[in-house]
Amino acid sequence: MDYFIIVVTTVAGLYFHWWLYVRIKRWMDRDLALALAEGDEGKKVFMLQQLANAQAQGIKRRELPQWLKAAAASYPAR
Repeated sequence: MDYFIIVVTTVAGLYFHWWLYVRIKRWMDRDLALALAEGDEGKKVFMLQQLANAQAQGIKRRELPQWLKAAAASYPAR
């Protein structure tokens, strides 16, 4: 019974750390997209759409900042 408790606790702890790691990565990506929007509400929506497009296309996290910067540069100026 002791081993069962140790295994369950260990698995739960590993799952929690994985879940937290994934959430932090998502928050960082979202924060980057919003930072590139520079406070413009229309551009915020555009950048969040571009982030979703990048994720759908499978853009790697290493390439994501440059990809989002290029997307921000392509935003039509008003």
